[in-house]
Amino acid sequence: MTKIKELLDFDKAQAESCLVIGTDEAGRGPGAGPVFAAAVCFREIPESLYEELSLLNDSKKLSEKHREELFAIITKYAVYSIQQSSVEEIDKKNILNASLDAMKKACTNVAEQLNTDKIKVLVDGNKKIKNCSLAQMTVIKGDSKSACIAAASILAKVSRDRLMYELDKKFPEYGWARNKGYLTAEHINAIKNIGITVWHRKKFLRNILEEEKQLSLL
Repeated sequence: MTKIKELLDFDKAQAESCLVIGTDEAGRGPGAGPVFAAAVCFREIPESLYEELSLLNDSKKLSEKHREELFAIITKYAVYSIQQSSVEEIDKKNILNASLDAMKKACTNVAEQLNTDKIKVLVDGNKKIKNCSLAQMTVIKGDSKSACIAAASILAKVSRDRLMYELDKKFPEYGWARNKGYLTAEHINAIKNIGITVWHRKKFLRNILEEEKQLSLL
């Protein structure tokens, strides 16, 4: 219970007289699939929520089973939004800007649901969201410090993983159910042997594709 109390107390300390929204992304590193972002606000924190969210932590430190369980709890109690930036947007804007755009969409949507201008956004990492009118504060390693950021990391991670499982059914050769689009040896070998799909981030694969082009000229 100590960890969840620390996370929720951190958010309370930032709240002052406003509502706190936490935002985080999932999928900045993979070579395939969109990047997801989520925003979460616990408008009220009843005592029972401490017990139900007792496992809450950085999504990367949790098992898939626990992430799924927490996903159901968070979406039941919180005001939230889950957004994404497409592969095309990632290739056009770069992954950082695409991630921040998805965060902006998620935070804006939650702010609209809250219907108040007394809002502070806690952004995981050290980059503020560009062209966002909401008050912001960056929190390095925020998914291990803030309850709403940790919750957002779980919603983003679970949502992206679910999509990669679905895409794996259509493109089983790339092993996306296992690697979630990250460039593992299995994934890279499939790209070299089969080629790429519309779900691949071409700019992430330039070195691999250039290598294949050079080999084809030999």
